[in-house]
Amino acid sequence: MIKNSFIRSSLVTKEQKGSVESQVCYLTNRIIILTQHLQLHRRDYSSQRGLWKIVGKRKRLLVYLSKRDILRYNDLISQLGIRGLKTR
Repeated sequence: MIKNSFIRSSLVTKEQKGSVESQVCYLTNRIIILTQHLQLHRRDYSSQRGLWKIVGKRKRLLVYLSKRDILRYNDLISQLGIRGLKTR
């Protein structure tokens, strides 16, 4: 069985539960959980669709944050250990 690994965010305080950083952290945790689930259940297409929706939502939030404040964006992706957005 795959061990659960969650990202504990020091970003989430009581006042900041709705911030972009906390939302991205929450979505990243859900992506990790669903990825582990799909490694065990490869033909679970409804969970696969949910994963793609969550990835899309996280991507939209990261695009928003990169346009608003690039320093917060760079700090967030380095803390979470995710790749940055593709630039054209």
